[in-house]
Amino acid sequence: MEFFLLTLLLLAIIGLSSFIHHFMPYIPVPLVQIALGVLLAALPLGIEIPMAPELFFVLFIAPLLFHDGKNVSRQALWKLRKPILLMALGLVFVTVYAIGYLIYWLIPSIPLPAAFALAAILSPTDVVAVSAISSRVKIPQTIMHVLEGEGLMNDASGLVAFKFAVAATVTGVFSLVDASWSFLVISIGGIVGGVILSFLIIQLKIFIRRLGMEDVTIHMLIQLLTPFVIYYIVEHFHLSGILSVVAAGMVHTIFRDRDQSPAMQLQVVSQSTWTVLIYILNGLVFVLLGLQIPNVISEIFQDPLFNNWQVSKYIFIISAALFVLRFLWIVAAWQWGWLKKQIQLPSMRAVGILTISGVRGAVTLAGAFTIPYVLANGGPFPQRSLIIFIAAGVILVTLVAASIFLPILAKPDKGNTDELGKEMERVALIRTIDSAIRSIRGLMNDENRGAAVSVITSYNQLRNRLTTISEENSEQQKLVETEIRMKALDAEANYIEKLKKEGHIDREMAYISEEHIHRMRLAVTNRIRYRRLFIWILVKRSLYQITHLFLPNNKEQLKQRQAQIKKVIRLKVNMAKAAIQYLKNQMTSENANIYLAIIGEYSELIMKLKLAKKGADSTHYTQLQRELQVKAFQAERDEIQNLFEEGEITIDVTRKIRKQINIREAYWMEESSLHSH
Repeated sequence: MEFFLLTLLLLAIIGLSSFIHHFMPYIPVPLVQIALGVLLAALPLGIEIPMAPELFFVLFIAPLLFHDGKNVSRQALWKLRKPILLMALGLVFVTVYAIGYLIYWLIPSIPLPAAFALAAILSPTDVVAVSAISSRVKIPQTIMHVLEGEGLMNDASGLVAFKFAVAATVTGVFSLVDASWSFLVISIGGIVGGVILSFLIIQLKIFIRRLGMEDVTIHMLIQLLTPFVIYYIVEHFHLSGILSVVAAGMVHTIFRDRDQSPAMQLQVVSQSTWTVLIYILNGLVFVLLGLQIPNVISEIFQDPLFNNWQVSKYIFIISAALFVLRFLWIVAAWQWGWLKKQIQLPSMRAVGILTISGVRGAVTLAGAFTIPYVLANGGPFPQRSLIIFIAAGVILVTLVAASIFLPILAKPDKGNTDELGKEMERVALIRTIDSAIRSIRGLMNDENRGAAVSVITSYNQLRNRLTTISEENSEQQKLVETEIRMKALDAEANYIEKLKKEGHIDREMAYISEEHIHRMRLAVTNRIRYRRLFIWILVKRSLYQITHLFLPNNKEQLKQRQAQIKKVIRLKVNMAKAAIQYLKNQMTSENANIYLAIIGEYSELIMKLKLAKKGADSTHYTQLQRELQVKAFQAERDEIQNLFEEGEITIDVTRKIRKQINIREAYWMEESSLHSH
């Protein structure tokens, strides 16, 4: 029961980290999760989860790398094989040698073989951490492919180097020839083992399918078990389980691309299942990392043999040395022409992005915990606690450094900011429309097909207008558009004032029309107040509908209500016509695009109002259309939030698009409210 409650607590912390990230998207999720893990360990709850490295690798690293292997671009890996191998192999071994000697010189109490072991476990970069941090940064695609390929491969090379360095420390024996041969056998054997086992599992699924078992559940279960089984079997033969699951992921993707069987449902379920699983595993990796840090820190800080400031200084020096060495390696490779043909680095900023993306993560800490406690002669492993402490400290320093400097390095040139802002807004607007259309198509069925087609058609018309108008939009045009909308609303208000003076409108109808104009002005100028008003209208509407459920049906009252609805529709049609007439009189060739777009919105509103008038007594179709439109607006807002959280758009663009959604929602509300009084 205690284990179950602890699991629920960890999952709740992962959910809390996403909640915090939603409101503070500039802080990467891994840092939030590590901080929550540290906080949980510091609370007097007695929570202590020992790091079991072998279990950690098979439970977390295997499925994460299998998923990365499935989704990485095989064409990019092959095209960029030279820079990837230089980073994943060459840089790892240079790091082991150079940083190993630095650690030995810096901390003489750590023997040279043990210093090499620490350098080796610090050499792999964490592809999970890099992906999480870079999700809010526009890193050039080629550089991202190099980082992904490096992260997939340097785990194996770093862990193999670590294994031999630890063995040399424990036994006092080391052979470069044996180590090199073992590295080749372990790496190649891991890749071959992964390919063979993956092929056998695929054949098993084909055999099951031929038996007529198309059950998605059994196929999904086999797919989920694949990385664990392959990693365990390959590691049992002392080969690289990490490379085996990466290779297995690629083989599964190749098979999926070539598979022509009608397994679309399996692909949909697979995508959804892996999305949830990877989200949970990623979160658990960093929360568990945070849980280990207080114990590691307290063990060193409470030891009188260590000077706390001196030990902290070691961490910063080693972290800085790792970044400097990585920077020099990339620059040297570029200058010597090793990378020039494969990866075009237009400036030192790109070199900086590659450098600062060398984030260390969970593999480093898990590997450090595998260091044995005793040597072959029975003595304690030299400075084991200090080595683990330095590894944890370097992980934190590199994570924080990447979180701070990656957004700075990846900023676009100032000269292109305006053009990029316009393009960013244009693309984001289209993506919100596409998201709304996808949501409606996903909800379409035989009952609501007509209503769904109507909503999709209106979105397609909006999309067409966006592609022709938004390309020319600028900040000044946005201000002009707002001013024109306000003047059109003034034209509606003037029309109502004229009717009042002439006595052609009663007090109730005047109040309804003035409320309509007030809501529209709020939609254009004040988003927050408009949203409050919108929520209040929904509450009143819900209370009205609930109340009328318990009231007897009165045919006379129903007729009066329908007559009033038709009267309101007729008035709002005339108001819209008055606004259109004003817009046509004010339109010039210079501002025709903006005027035509607003006239189009009014014309569409008139058309919908007339349709509502004809079918005012038939609410089922309107109710279906209303439900779909609500989902569509929510899909638009969800897409905007996702784009903002992923760093695709700025906060200013986010606010502009939300405002435009509010304006369109306001027009829709006017039609919808006619059937809800």
